[in-house]
Amino acid sequence: MKYGLKYIFPMISLLFLTCSKEQETKDLQPKNSSVFSQGKKITNDNFTGTTYLQMLMEADSLNSISVGNVTFEPGSRSKWHIHPAGQILLGMDGVGYYQEKGQPKKILRKGDVIKCPPNTPHWHGASSDMPFVQVAITGREKGETVWLEPVTDEEYHQYFNKIP
Repeated sequence: MKYGLKYIFPMISLLFLTCSKEQETKDLQPKNSSVFSQGKKITNDNFTGTTYLQMLMEADSLNSISVGNVTFEPGSRSKWHIHPAGQILLGMDGVGYYQEKGQPKKILRKGDVIKCPPNTPHWHGASSDMPFVQVAITGREKGETVWLEPVTDEEYHQYFNKIP
């Protein structure tokens, strides 16, 4: 019995240290791969499907630009809309689409950058089978976003062009 205890205590100590080290390693791992929080589900009717928004910076009297992290679940998309001062989209993750009225749809991926010209009707969202995360940088000095009609399923599923 006294020899058994001589071996059990070191084994318990080693087990405790191993478990502590594993927990420490887990604590250092990122909780998810996204730079920004997914935010809250958008509940207005300006989007088809499930979309989330995390505002990173609101426009104010010092800076007329707002910045938001938008997460589109597969198949979700905005309505057609315009930005009086334009918008810049930064692809952060997944696969998405962008289309200006009268132009072919483009595929967006992580690292892609889109300049939405002022007062140009366009829409953006996720591909049908992958989510898409974007950072939207929107000028507010010339007015708020003007929401137009929904993107039809036919428009959403149209042929597309890749970004050069």
